[in-house]
Amino acid sequence: MTHEIRVLAPGDASVLDRVADQVFDEAVNAAWAREFLADPRHHLVVAIDEDTVVGFASAVHYVHPDKAPQLWINEVGVAPAYHRRGIGRAVLAAMLHRGRSLGCTEAWVLTEQDNTPARGLYQALGGAESECIMYTISL
Repeated sequence: MTHEIRVLAPGDASVLDRVADQVFDEAVNAAWAREFLADPRHHLVVAIDEDTVVGFASAVHYVHPDKAPQLWINEVGVAPAYHRRGIGRAVLAAMLHRGRSLGCTEAWVLTEQDNTPARGLYQALGGAESECIMYTISL
């Protein structure tokens, strides 16, 4: 089965009108999708089966006064019916390619300790575990 892997551009929000169940955590909000895609530092790669998004990777590239540009991979999601087909790997590989094309020298991503599939994916693409601890602060 062949899937189209596509980096979405500012005018592509309508691609997100048809998304398979459990790809994103919540339903896609059209206004937020347009805002996300309009921001040149936000990136979204999708896997499309026929006309339905079945997987994605989202990221932000950022600059800092003392560091080269970096790519923060916010999330990778694949519809459960499409697991174990290489879709997560394909969208993440496309996102890493996008980061390199933007001059990013490093990409990083967070996941839970017990998320074995995600940890395997990140390691398969050359990721190395770090000793970081994440804190969440409600605003």
